[in-house]
Amino acid sequence: MQLFNYFRSSASFRVRIALGLKGLAYDYVPVHLLKNEQLKPPFSELTPTHLVPLMKDGEHTLVQSIAIVEYLEETHPTPPLLPADALGRARVRALAFDVACEIHPLNNLRVLRYLTRELGADEAAKEAWYRHWVEDGLAAIEAQLAGSPATGRCCHGDTPTLADLVLVPQIFNARRMSCRLDHVPTVLRIVDHCMTLDAFVNAQPSACPDAAA
Repeated sequence: MQLFNYFRSSASFRVRIALGLKGLAYDYVPVHLLKNEQLKPPFSELTPTHLVPLMKDGEHTLVQSIAIVEYLEETHPTPPLLPADALGRARVRALAFDVACEIHPLNNLRVLRYLTRELGADEAAKEAWYRHWVEDGLAAIEAQLAGSPATGRCCHGDTPTLADLVLVPQIFNARRMSCRLDHVPTVLRIVDHCMTLDAFVNAQPSACPDAAA
Protein backbone atom coordinates (compact mmCIF):
# COMPACT_ATOMS: atom_id res chain seq x y z
CA MET A 1 0.00 0.00 0.00
CA GLN A 2 1.02 3.59 -0.66
CA LEU A 3 -0.56 6.56 1.11
CA PHE A 4 -0.20 9.92 -0.58
CA ASN A 5 -0.80 12.48 2.13
CA TYR A 6 0.27 15.65 3.90
CA PHE A 7 1.26 15.67 7.56
CA ARG A 8 -1.13 18.50 8.51
CA SER A 9 -4.07 17.21 6.50
CA SER A 10 -6.71 16.07 8.98
CA ALA A 11 -8.24 13.81 6.32
CA SER A 12 -4.85 12.14 5.82
CA PHE A 13 -4.46 11.83 9.60
CA ARG A 14 -7.71 9.82 9.70
CA VAL A 15 -6.37 7.22 7.30
CA ARG A 16 -3.00 7.00 9.07
CA ILE A 17 -4.83 6.21 12.31
CA ALA A 18 -6.94 3.53 10.63
CA LEU A 19 -3.88 1.89 9.11
CA GLY A 20 -2.19 1.93 12.50
CA LEU A 21 -5.17 0.47 14.34
CA LYS A 22 -5.34 -2.36 11.81
CA GLY A 23 -1.58 -2.93 11.90
CA LEU A 24 -1.16 -2.41 8.16
CA ALA A 25 2.19 -1.44 6.69
CA TYR A 26 2.29 1.23 3.98
CA ASP A 27 4.66 3.50 2.13
CA TYR A 28 4.30 7.14 3.14
CA VAL A 29 4.34 9.43 0.09
CA PRO A 30 4.31 13.14 1.05
CA VAL A 31 2.37 15.68 -1.00
CA HIS A 32 3.11 19.21 0.23
CA LEU A 33 -0.13 21.15 -0.03
CA LEU A 34 1.32 24.58 0.75
CA LYS A 35 3.78 24.10 -2.10
CA ASN A 36 0.88 23.12 -4.38
CA GLU A 37 2.35 19.70 -5.12
CA GLN A 38 -1.23 18.36 -5.31
CA LEU A 39 -1.74 20.44 -8.46
CA LYS A 40 1.37 19.23 -10.27
CA PRO A 41 2.50 15.92 -11.81
CA PRO A 42 2.93 13.23 -10.79
CA PHE A 43 0.21 13.57 -8.12
CA SER A 44 -2.17 15.64 -10.23
CA GLU A 45 -2.29 12.79 -12.75
CA LEU A 46 -3.59 10.34 -10.13
CA THR A 47 -6.87 12.07 -9.29
CA PRO A 48 -8.93 14.84 -10.90
CA THR A 49 -9.89 16.22 -7.48
CA HIS A 50 -6.24 16.93 -6.55
CA LEU A 51 -7.02 16.09 -2.94
CA VAL A 52 -5.22 14.07 -0.30
CA PRO A 53 -5.32 11.45 0.98
CA LEU A 54 -5.04 9.04 -1.90
CA MET A 55 -4.22 5.38 -1.37
CA LYS A 56 -2.91 2.87 -3.86
CA ASP A 57 -3.47 -0.77 -3.00
CA GLY A 58 -1.81 -2.77 -5.71
CA GLU A 59 -3.40 -1.67 -8.98
CA HIS A 60 -6.30 0.04 -7.24
CA THR A 61 -6.49 3.76 -6.46
CA LEU A 62 -8.77 4.99 -3.69
CA VAL A 63 -9.68 8.55 -2.72
CA GLN A 64 -11.69 10.31 0.02
CA SER A 65 -10.65 9.48 3.57
CA ILE A 66 -13.93 7.99 4.78
CA ALA A 67 -14.20 5.79 1.69
CA ILE A 68 -10.60 4.64 2.21
CA VAL A 69 -11.27 3.79 5.85
CA GLU A 70 -14.43 1.88 4.92
CA TYR A 71 -12.42 0.00 2.28
CA LEU A 72 -9.85 -0.94 4.92
CA GLU A 73 -12.68 -2.00 7.23
CA GLU A 74 -14.11 -4.32 4.60
CA THR A 75 -10.80 -5.78 3.43
CA HIS A 76 -9.16 -5.99 6.87
CA PRO A 77 -12.06 -6.32 9.33
CA THR A 78 -9.96 -6.89 12.46
CA PRO A 79 -10.01 -4.93 14.68
CA PRO A 80 -13.38 -3.47 13.66
CA LEU A 81 -13.81 0.29 13.36
CA LEU A 82 -17.60 0.07 13.18
CA PRO A 83 -19.96 -1.49 15.75
CA ALA A 84 -21.60 -4.83 15.03
CA ASP A 85 -25.15 -3.49 15.30
CA ALA A 86 -26.92 -1.29 12.76
CA LEU A 87 -27.87 1.42 15.26
CA GLY A 88 -24.32 1.59 16.54
CA ARG A 89 -22.91 1.89 13.03
CA ALA A 90 -25.39 4.66 12.24
CA ARG A 91 -24.39 6.57 15.39
CA VAL A 92 -20.68 6.24 14.68
CA ARG A 93 -21.08 7.31 11.06
CA ALA A 94 -23.23 10.28 12.09
CA LEU A 95 -20.57 11.49 14.52
CA ALA A 96 -17.86 11.02 11.91
CA PHE A 97 -19.86 12.84 9.24
CA ASP A 98 -20.57 15.72 11.61
CA VAL A 99 -16.85 16.42 11.42
CA ALA A 100 -16.05 15.23 7.91
CA CYS A 101 -19.06 16.83 6.20
CA GLU A 102 -20.13 19.72 8.43
CA ILE A 103 -16.89 21.14 9.93
CA HIS A 104 -13.90 20.14 7.85
CA PRO A 105 -15.04 21.17 4.32
CA LEU A 106 -15.65 24.76 5.44
CA ASN A 107 -12.11 25.10 6.70
CA ASN A 108 -9.85 23.18 4.35
CA LEU A 109 -7.01 24.86 2.50
CA ARG A 110 -8.78 25.64 -0.76
CA VAL A 111 -11.72 27.27 1.04
CA LEU A 112 -9.43 29.42 3.19
CA ARG A 113 -7.44 30.42 0.12
CA TYR A 114 -10.65 31.43 -1.67
CA LEU A 115 -11.69 33.56 1.27
CA THR A 116 -8.46 35.53 1.17
CA ARG A 117 -7.55 35.55 -2.52
CA GLU A 118 -10.95 35.88 -4.16
CA LEU A 119 -13.14 37.46 -1.50
CA GLY A 120 -10.48 39.68 0.04
CA ALA A 121 -10.80 38.48 3.62
CA ASP A 122 -7.86 39.50 5.79
CA GLU A 123 -6.09 37.13 8.18
CA ALA A 124 -8.30 38.09 11.13
CA ALA A 125 -11.49 37.48 9.15
CA LYS A 126 -10.18 34.14 7.89
CA GLU A 127 -9.35 32.99 11.40
CA ALA A 128 -12.73 34.16 12.71
CA TRP A 129 -14.42 32.12 9.97
CA TYR A 130 -12.37 29.06 10.89
CA ARG A 131 -13.02 29.32 14.61
CA HIS A 132 -16.74 29.91 14.21
CA TRP A 133 -17.40 26.74 12.23
CA VAL A 134 -15.10 24.58 14.36
CA GLU A 135 -16.43 25.79 17.70
CA ASP A 136 -20.06 25.61 16.59
CA GLY A 137 -19.66 22.16 15.04
CA LEU A 138 -17.84 20.72 18.03
CA ALA A 139 -20.58 21.99 20.34
CA ALA A 140 -23.07 19.82 18.44
CA ILE A 141 -20.78 16.80 18.76
CA GLU A 142 -20.28 17.45 22.47
CA ALA A 143 -24.05 17.44 23.01
CA GLN A 144 -24.36 14.07 21.29
CA LEU A 145 -21.47 12.49 23.17
CA ALA A 146 -22.30 13.86 26.61
CA GLY A 147 -25.96 12.96 26.30
CA SER A 148 -25.59 9.32 25.24
CA PRO A 149 -25.03 6.20 27.36
CA ALA A 150 -23.28 4.71 24.33
CA THR A 151 -20.33 7.04 24.90
CA GLY A 152 -17.47 5.41 26.78
CA ARG A 153 -13.77 6.11 26.88
CA CYS A 154 -14.15 6.59 23.14
CA CYS A 155 -16.96 8.09 21.10
CA HIS A 156 -18.81 4.76 21.05
CA GLY A 157 -17.87 2.36 23.80
CA ASP A 158 -14.32 1.83 24.95
CA THR A 159 -12.53 1.02 21.71
CA PRO A 160 -11.75 3.39 18.82
CA THR A 161 -14.15 3.61 15.93
CA LEU A 162 -14.47 5.64 12.76
CA ALA A 163 -15.84 8.49 14.89
CA ASP A 164 -12.66 8.75 16.96
CA LEU A 165 -10.28 8.68 14.05
CA VAL A 166 -12.21 11.58 12.47
CA LEU A 167 -12.63 13.57 15.70
CA VAL A 168 -9.02 13.48 16.91
CA PRO A 169 -7.49 15.17 13.83
CA GLN A 170 -10.13 17.92 14.01
CA ILE A 171 -9.05 18.73 17.56
CA PHE A 172 -5.41 18.88 16.47
CA ASN A 173 -6.41 21.48 13.88
CA ALA A 174 -8.62 23.33 16.36
CA ARG A 175 -5.74 23.67 18.78
CA ARG A 176 -3.37 24.79 16.05
CA MET A 177 -5.84 27.55 15.15
CA SER A 178 -6.44 28.53 18.81
CA CYS A 179 -10.12 27.62 18.78
CA ARG A 180 -12.08 27.76 22.03
CA LEU A 181 -12.50 24.26 23.45
CA ASP A 182 -13.64 24.79 27.03
CA HIS A 183 -17.22 24.05 25.94
CA VAL A 184 -16.44 20.47 24.80
CA PRO A 185 -15.10 18.59 27.87
CA THR A 186 -16.37 15.19 26.72
CA VAL A 187 -14.70 15.63 23.34
CA LEU A 188 -11.41 16.53 25.01
CA ARG A 189 -11.62 13.60 27.42
CA ILE A 190 -12.07 11.21 24.51
CA VAL A 191 -9.23 12.78 22.53
CA ASP A 192 -6.92 12.56 25.56
CA HIS A 193 -7.71 8.86 25.89
CA CYS A 194 -7.14 8.20 22.19
CA MET A 195 -3.77 9.90 22.41
CA THR A 196 -2.63 7.22 24.86
CA LEU A 197 -2.95 4.65 22.05
CA ASP A 198 0.00 3.92 19.77
CA ALA A 199 -1.99 4.12 16.53
CA PHE A 200 -2.99 7.71 17.28
CA VAL A 201 0.40 8.76 18.65
CA ASN A 202 2.30 7.35 15.67
CA ALA A 203 -0.08 8.96 13.17
CA GLN A 204 -0.01 12.48 14.60
CA PRO A 205 1.43 15.25 12.39
CA SER A 206 4.63 15.72 14.38
CA ALA A 207 5.49 12.03 13.87
CA CYS A 208 5.24 12.23 10.07
CA PRO A 209 8.39 12.18 7.92
CA ASP A 210 7.38 15.40 6.12
CA ALA A 211 6.66 17.35 9.33
CA ALA A 212 9.90 19.30 9.00
CA ALA A 213 9.47 20.04 5.29
